[in-house]
Amino acid sequence: MKNNIYFVGAGGIGMAALERYFLSKGCKVAGYDRTPSELTDALAAEGVEITFTDDETTIPAGFRNPEMTLVVYTPAIPDDNRILTWFRQGGFEVVKRAVVLGLITRNSKALCFAGTHGKTTTSSMAAHIMETEGVGSNAFLGGVLRNYNSNFLLSPSSAFSVVEADEFDRSFHQLTPYIAVITSTDPDHLDIYGTEEEYLEGFARFTELVTPGGALVLHKGLKLKPRPREGVRVYTYSRDEGDFHASYIRSDHGVITFDFVYPDGIIRNIELGVPVEINIENAVAALAACYLSGAFDAAKARQAIGSFQGAHRRFEVVYKEEGPQGRVMIDDYAHHPDELKAAISSVKALYPDRKLTVAFQPHLYTRTRDFAEGFAEALSLADEVILLDIYPAREEPIPGVTSGIIFDRINVEKKTLIPLKDLIPTIKNRNFDLLLTAGAGDIGAVVPQLAAALKAKE
Repeated sequence: MKNNIYFVGAGGIGMAALERYFLSKGCKVAGYDRTPSELTDALAAEGVEITFTDDETTIPAGFRNPEMTLVVYTPAIPDDNRILTWFRQGGFEVVKRAVVLGLITRNSKALCFAGTHGKTTTSSMAAHIMETEGVGSNAFLGGVLRNYNSNFLLSPSSAFSVVEADEFDRSFHQLTPYIAVITSTDPDHLDIYGTEEEYLEGFARFTELVTPGGALVLHKGLKLKPRPREGVRVYTYSRDEGDFHASYIRSDHGVITFDFVYPDGIIRNIELGVPVEINIENAVAALAACYLSGAFDAAKARQAIGSFQGAHRRFEVVYKEEGPQGRVMIDDYAHHPDELKAAISSVKALYPDRKLTVAFQPHLYTRTRDFAEGFAEALSLADEVILLDIYPAREEPIPGVTSGIIFDRINVEKKTLIPLKDLIPTIKNRNFDLLLTAGAGDIGAVVPQLAAALKAKE
């Protein structure tokens, strides 16, 4: 492996974990991203040299020799990016992020978590369990864990890696799982797969990659038809049934407790550190993977689930006033209709009989086009909706596709369609009770400013 690693798309959450990994190995790391962020600031402080101009002249001198430099890029970067083009034309070794992650999983016992939704939380829980047990792992996660303030955990002596297996651009086909978990297969990324059938085929192909002697853990009820190799153990899980499931679930004054049922017995009285209904199922999946890895201590696993603080932007309480009727603001990364529906339902379950305002930013033109009706149905569960313009990310506009095709279908009396720049003044001028901000775009960058503005009004 070359000692100089340059990342095109250095500010992405998945890229950041790899950058931190290579820094830990003593490599020199640099990169380009379109815009600065809290994450790029943190990476720069840790030693990554990042520039924000798509100009090949900004590439540091130490990274301009093809014999010494490996170039890693994310599929979110357009093909006409000048820096990426310069590296390709210059004879550099240029590989996708998934290829590098695949090399790492081949040299470890990899616990890989895939699924339309749930993979960030389940993989993060698993990494935290292994850390708490003292086994450790090299964990490459899709969210910044609040327990560690990082999306990368390093354990040079551990035989294990924990990986969020991303189906976008079929990236997860580069991995070599020892334990594979599939949480959900609701259609997404149809700009890549085209049809639900092809999306499911992508996951079926992923199941073929589990190494013999390893295990495949599937959520019960998936449409997926797995194709595991001979010698791979196959298990099911869900909240209420399967080889791994929860029982005796109790919810009282914001505390959720359950028993974990697994093939060798029961772990009783597990309390969720992040008491959201969906996390019962997420915890079951994470505990199942750790149990099957052979690195499992029941008492420490219980302690880990109780101390797990979650990832930033995964149902994160960012503002809360004192008192039982104090205003609450929760932020979530939800960007698929089912995720949005789950987030809204979770807030309403935690705070029944209180008014919920949802501010949602659609992510991608294609996803908005494909799932407009589903987004509208989810948003109609709220009492009030503030809908933002589409965050395009890697995409060019599609004629006729705007946030309006969601907005027109939302069935609530009070709904507003605004650009992101108007979100803070809009919220400040409204007397909301509960606020949920949601979306995978740059709404996340505004959340700290919004929370600060609310705190200033106290």
